[in-house]
Amino acid sequence: MNTPSHSVRRPKGGSPTPAYSWREWVDLWDRQQTRYIPHREARFEAMFDTLESQFGGRFTVVDLGCGPGSLSARLLRRFPRIRVVAVDYDPVLLYLGRQTLRSASGRLRWVEADLRAPAWRERLPRGRPDAVVSTTALHWLPFVRLRKLYAELARLLPAGGLFLDGDHRLLDRSLPQLGRIARDASRLARRSPRGTDQALGWTEWWEKLRAEPRLTALFELRAARYPERGHHEHSATVGAQRSWLHRAGFREAAPVWQQFDDFVLAAVR
Repeated sequence: MNTPSHSVRRPKGGSPTPAYSWREWVDLWDRQQTRYIPHREARFEAMFDTLESQFGGRFTVVDLGCGPGSLSARLLRRFPRIRVVAVDYDPVLLYLGRQTLRSASGRLRWVEADLRAPAWRERLPRGRPDAVVSTTALHWLPFVRLRKLYAELARLLPAGGLFLDGDHRLLDRSLPQLGRIARDASRLARRSPRGTDQALGWTEWWEKLRAEPRLTALFELRAARYPERGHHEHSATVGAQRSWLHRAGFREAAPVWQQFDDFVLAAVR
């Protein structure tokens, strides 16, 4: 992946304008995400292999907390016959996704919905999806809301439907030493992930994007939607999440992929 130039355009009598295209902004997003999740592509592939094993190459999937569409774009490339519904509430990230992926020739639908409230399901197109997926997104939700979301997903999916969530998780508390080793090994892997030595950090990426004058109104809307937004990570153990999924109505729930403290948790309705 080529790193976009860091040049700027300077309009007459005005402040510098970032010279990145929308695609370049999303490329920079992917690079900074990989900086913190060095096994990100392997996690994606594990999710895709799981989906193919369950459904073959034709299904409808909802991407929760889609951001600018990194997972959705990869799904569409891997499975040429699927349809994706990409859901998020961040107006800035949704705008970047819409500008870069558009509708993918009618195979991709963007939905602006707030996962913090159960009414998000009312914004989805009619019909049940075969699967719901998410990566590095649901840890924003407090545990009380996450448990309710799991129950909503169980009602949304048909029998045999699949929920996949890729994220960092704590090992069960019965494994304190292995849990520490997994966290430390994960931190070591993030020190110099291949190809991301020049990647922007999370805060730096957002600060640079905030200077993009075409996004001023959307950043104001974002601030209104998230008045106290910070990276509040709510990390539960794998065992706790399996228990919550079972109670929500999923028949089976277990990790299908792991790299240190990075998991893909799968649940079958």
